[in-house]
Amino acid sequence: MATLPFITPDWPAPTHVKALQTTRHGGVSGGVYASLNLGDHVNDLPQHVASNRQVLSADLPSEPVWLNQVHGTRVIDAALANCLESADASFTCRQRVVCVTMTADCLPILLCDQAGTTVAAIHAGWRSLCDGVIEASLAAMPVQAAQVMAWLGPAIGPEAFEVGAEVRAQFMAHDMQAATAFKAHGDKWLGDLYALAGQRLRALGVTNITGGDRCTYRESDTFFSYRRDGDTGRMATLIWLDY
Repeated sequence: MATLPFITPDWPAPTHVKALQTTRHGGVSGGVYASLNLGDHVNDLPQHVASNRQVLSADLPSEPVWLNQVHGTRVIDAALANCLESADASFTCRQRVVCVTMTADCLPILLCDQAGTTVAAIHAGWRSLCDGVIEASLAAMPVQAAQVMAWLGPAIGPEAFEVGAEVRAQFMAHDMQAATAFKAHGDKWLGDLYALAGQRLRALGVTNITGGDRCTYRESDTFFSYRRDGDTGRMATLIWLDY
């Protein structure tokens, strides 16, 4: 497995829980999408996206359940999904069903329980994170939150994610503790998506949290970044059960 330059999450998941994080390398796309762009909603050539997804499929047990991500909180059962459902998270209890989220600065989160019966992939942009996509995902999974572990994939880091005061205020309206995840930056604020996600997870009883140490914005050789480049590709974060 992992014949391409993927990142394998370093977390204490059961051995039959498989997960991969793609980088921008290993595909056929050119220009600003070079080279493993997996997003079919950007301006890349459709045949290049199809080829990149075909290359990715060599490392997967089935076609990923791709989502139309809308920065919301809807969660679907990937095993029951219809074609390209609008949602920002999916879970499955069925083996060889691949949950996936695509990002280029937003925070991808992978979840699984300690016994490895259920897995989930979450697209946590600041809007969906603030509105409760983590809470909705854990509520949808048929396991106790205390039995869940989380891996935080590559996202825009705390020294690059500049937001207005209104974003900070929305998070603080949910929990005043969120104030600790923002640092003043002129008349703006620098937000820490990793810290904000960690706060939400721990509030639900999830304490086994790993990852959260990469920056898509700063690591231009490795990751796509919408905030840095505007017109750019998308990475995929994938998880499945493989008994």
